[in-house]
Amino acid sequence: MPSPRSATLIAVVTAMTSLAVSAPYGTAAAASADVTTAEARTEAAGGSARTGELGKEPATLTELRREAQKAYKSIEDANRALVARQKKFGAVEKELATKLEGLQKATAELNELRKPLSDLVSSTYQDPSLDGLSPFFRAGGGTSTLRRIADLDHLVAGRNNVLGGAIKLLERQQQLAQEAQELRAASLLQEAQLSAQVTALRKRSSTLVRSLTRALIKLGVKIGEGTQGAGGCDPTRITQAEEYPNGLLPKNILCPLPQAGETLRADAAIAFADLNIAYKKRFGTSMCISDSYRNLSEQQSIYYRRPGFAATPGKSNHGLGLAVDLCGGVQNFRSVQFNWLEANSKRYGWMHPDWAYHSPFEPWHWEYDPKLGSLL
Repeated sequence: MPSPRSATLIAVVTAMTSLAVSAPYGTAAAASADVTTAEARTEAAGGSARTGELGKEPATLTELRREAQKAYKSIEDANRALVARQKKFGAVEKELATKLEGLQKATAELNELRKPLSDLVSSTYQDPSLDGLSPFFRAGGGTSTLRRIADLDHLVAGRNNVLGGAIKLLERQQQLAQEAQELRAASLLQEAQLSAQVTALRKRSSTLVRSLTRALIKLGVKIGEGTQGAGGCDPTRITQAEEYPNGLLPKNILCPLPQAGETLRADAAIAFADLNIAYKKRFGTSMCISDSYRNLSEQQSIYYRRPGFAATPGKSNHGLGLAVDLCGGVQNFRSVQFNWLEANSKRYGWMHPDWAYHSPFEPWHWEYDPKLGSLL
């Protein structure tokens, strides 16, 4: 059995490794190094989303959308870092438990080895009558006496070796206890820091979405009409829109445009509203929309009414909430409105696709490119 002190150390280490949440592998320094890369990515993605490196708040709809998405992405990165650390520490807990189990077995083996040798040496040295030494110093030849003395030296050396092994074992237990304590302290600190960062990022993302919603309302977007609250205009929810089939996007995923009755996916709608501001400054009026999101039944109807001028139902970008058909002059190829939009739309993530120049020829058709928009 382990000594009382050894048993106490083992119990302490075991209790420490079973506390609360998981932590990364290694001592405090190693644990800090484990998450440096993940935290750097999170900080780089979310730092400017909090207040901006120069203290500048987003000034346009596109900037608000971008910062809200960056903050949301940073939350995902931080959560992934936490999950990765927890998985890694799970393996460390198993390793520590294995080491402690090995130490307990070693302690038992040392005790078994030490007991008979210790008992013999103790009886030899502690007998008040010194009779215990008489077998080693009885009369006889010098050779037999030297042999007995050598046997006694061997017993003493063996006892010292066993005691030395026990001391090394105790030192190893103490080292493990210290490592576990440093590991736990570093883990708790890092998790507290990441938790605070996630909370700040969530707050920042929510604030940006609210600001974006207020800005859209000022532009005449009837948020709440045809949608469930402002959820459809939340740019952090675009991944949900991508989960639905073409033409089957639910109303709560679509964001209204300033033009009544028209809707798009959140990122496309926000970019279009921003583009519309610039268009209105140039021409004094908002862009004219003849069509935007089309559900599947609308795609089928247009496909049969206008053969050759509509995509196969379920294949149209209108069904993804990423396309509009424009009027008000834009529909006329090389009109002033068309040329202005062609020169400026990409600054907002919008473009006139190559196919629409010739096959079929549709100067009124414009599309939002999420990849282009993500770079703005």
